[in-house]
Amino acid sequence: MTQKKRILIGIGIVIIMVIVVLGVDWLRRQAGPSPATVDEATLVPGSIPIYLDAKQIGAFRPEDLERLDKASFTDAAEGKEQNGWLLRDVLLLYVEAQKLNPDSRITVGSSSRGKSAQLTWAEVDDSSNWVMFDLTNRGTLKLVSVLERLSTRDQWLQDADRIEVETEPHPTGAETP
Repeated sequence: MTQKKRILIGIGIVIIMVIVVLGVDWLRRQAGPSPATVDEATLVPGSIPIYLDAKQIGAFRPEDLERLDKASFTDAAEGKEQNGWLLRDVLLLYVEAQKLNPDSRITVGSSSRGKSAQLTWAEVDDSSNWVMFDLTNRGTLKLVSVLERLSTRDQWLQDADRIEVETEPHPTGAETP
């Protein structure tokens, strides 16, 4: 076998391997998303996943803020104006109002701070509580309010990165019929 034939056979094998790899990739794309990603929203940098009864229903993105009206209040502790977007409006972008009842529990968490804040839908829905997201100096979102447990800088939830909504109350004990 000549040198020229060996080179041609080698090139032929490489071309066949490339065609097989591209063919398998094309077939995978035609099959659609894998089952693990069907129910999950694609998270982009800066987005905050929103869960409804432990199932991810969306991801609040910075672009979503452009669709919302701004709100503001002056905090009593420092007398500074807090400007941002009501948590109520953020939730209603992803959750239908009729799915929420006054006792629905809303938890906003910050994994980097190891903190979370729990509120009821009644508290969030009441505009006089000013439960809202405001931008920090670093461009992340902080949860602020005039509610007593969120009214000072130490109580604010900075670097919010998760929102959970629970519409069903948790049973305190299992009852048998």
